[in-house]
Amino acid sequence: MKGLDYCLQHYPKIENAKNVKTPTCIIHSEEDYRCPIEQAEQWYVALTRLGVDTKFVRFKGENHELSRSGKPKNRLTRLEEIIGWFNRYRQ
Repeated sequence: MKGLDYCLQHYPKIENAKNVKTPTCIIHSEEDYRCPIEQAEQWYVALTRLGVDTKFVRFKGENHELSRSGKPKNRLTRLEEIIGWFNRYRQ
C-alpha cells in the first residue's frame, strides 16, 4: 500500500493544470469528504481559464461512494454523463 508521502508527491497538483490539453469531464459529489469538492472546482476553473474543453458535473447529496452505493437515479445519470462525454469525442 502506498503511503501518504507517495500520494502527496504524485497527486495531481493544480499548478500542473497548465500541462492539461485533453478535454476533461470532472464528476464529483458534494458530500465527498475524502476528496473535497473544492479541489474539483479549482481544477474546473483552472482548466476552463486555460481554454481546455471542460465539463463539471456535481451531485448533491452524494458522497465518495456514488458509483457503488449512490442513489440509483444519480448512478444512472453519472454513467450517462460519462458515456455522453466519450461519445462527444469519438471519431
